Amino acid sequence: MFMAVLILALAAVGVLVYATMRNLRIDDRLEELKKEAQEIAYLAAQNTVTAANLLLGIENPTQAYLNWKAASVYEDFGAYILVLDGRGQLMSNLKAAYVQDPAFVTSLNQKDLNQALNQVLGGAEISVRTMVDGAPTFTVGVPFIQDDQVLGAVLIQTKAQTIEGGTGDFLQTIILVGSGAAILAALMVFFYTRRLVRPLSVMADAAGRMAQGQFDTRVEISRTAPELARLSDSFNSMAEKLSELESSRREFVANVSHELRSPITSIRGFVEGMEDGTIPPQEHGKYLHIVGDETKRLSKLISDLLSLSRLEREDATLQLTDFDMNEMLRRAVIRRMNDLDQKRMEVDTDFRLDPCTVHADSDRMEQVVVNLLDNAIKFTPEGGRIRLTTEDAGSVIQVTVWDNGQPILPEDRDKVFDRFFTADRAHTAGKGTGLGLSICKRILEFHGQSIRLGDTTEGAAFVFTLEKGKVTEEKK
Repeated sequence: MFMAVLILALAAVGVLVYATMRNLRIDDRLEELKKEAQEIAYLAAQNTVTAANLLLGIENPTQAYLNWKAASVYEDFGAYILVLDGRGQLMSNLKAAYVQDPAFVTSLNQKDLNQALNQVLGGAEISVRTMVDGAPTFTVGVPFIQDDQVLGAVLIQTKAQTIEGGTGDFLQTIILVGSGAAILAALMVFFYTRRLVRPLSVMADAAGRMAQGQFDTRVEISRTAPELARLSDSFNSMAEKLSELESSRREFVANVSHELRSPITSIRGFVEGMEDGTIPPQEHGKYLHIVGDETKRLSKLISDLLSLSRLEREDATLQLTDFDMNEMLRRAVIRRMNDLDQKRMEVDTDFRLDPCTVHADSDRMEQVVVNLLDNAIKFTPEGGRIRLTTEDAGSVIQVTVWDNGQPILPEDRDKVFDRFFTADRAHTAGKGTGLGLSICKRILEFHGQSIRLGDTTEGAAFVFTLEKGKVTEEKK
């Protein structure tokens, strides 16, 4: 396709060049004929006979030169020449022209010649291309004017092929040059295209291997062209992301399988033990309580997985409203009073902005608050403290949930929001699903906000931001 376009472009350029050179050639030949006609017209104006010439019988030198010049023009152009000299006489080379080309002379139209001559005698220069007996003919007429009088004139008619002849050589040259240029361009395009296609072919093969699940496939960065280098780099980046995604998927499946298997195994083991009598009837109550806890744990895991799945759906939406974040934190503490009392924990509130109105999805944010509060209760020792803080952080509201439990290790800080993270601070067997913080992060990202670990010298703090609500904005 590219070669076809290239050949068509070269052909179009060749035609344009040929037409331009042909027109220039014709213009040059006509200009040359016109100059010859002007010289003949001048000589014709000087062709007068003096008394001395007649008495002495001396040949008029002007007449001789005029005859030579007319013969020279006829030889070069094969033209019919009609001359009006200074004596007012008309002369022509009709006989000589008829001998050389009787068909051309016979085709001349006397009426057209008279009209053209009258135009020239009227002082006009003419240079036209007409059809004479079906054949194209050039007519050039030039007067010699002095003191507003026409003293001499010449009218020349010649076949168009005489003027246009020789332009075929241009066409041959253009064809030869164009063919050479096309061949050279084709070779250059072939080798250049080959250099471009090879990296693309390599990437196509690599893409095929990736489609078969070989996500460790990489391609060499192409240096053929900057665009291909960027494409190769983007391909490798995509392969890296897909490899990470596949590893994450496998890890997620493995973790889910493990988390589901653990409570199911416990439930089955205890139930079978009670059925076959391994566990005596008097201990059934204790083990039924354990089965109940494992069932709750299994239900919580499934609920968290469904929550995470709903958050990652493309059609997931937020029901944004304005509400008081301080009030939401108070309600969350009240709902967890039994757990707090059992561990004899204290809860401090530091509401630096009250009311603290935020613009968010209240149901989802309640899930965030509950998850963070439950996380603090689970991993804070008996008699510990929890502090809830809200404050104006410029363009957003900042909420902090702090506890004085065991701090998160530095090496775990970047992983604490990962799904099923297994560090004791984020997940301990029997204490949760390991999905709570991941759900919190996804909900806040869904709001266009963020959650992070706060810097603290004691315990651990989780800090998240929310958009300000209207009341907060007005108060500000």
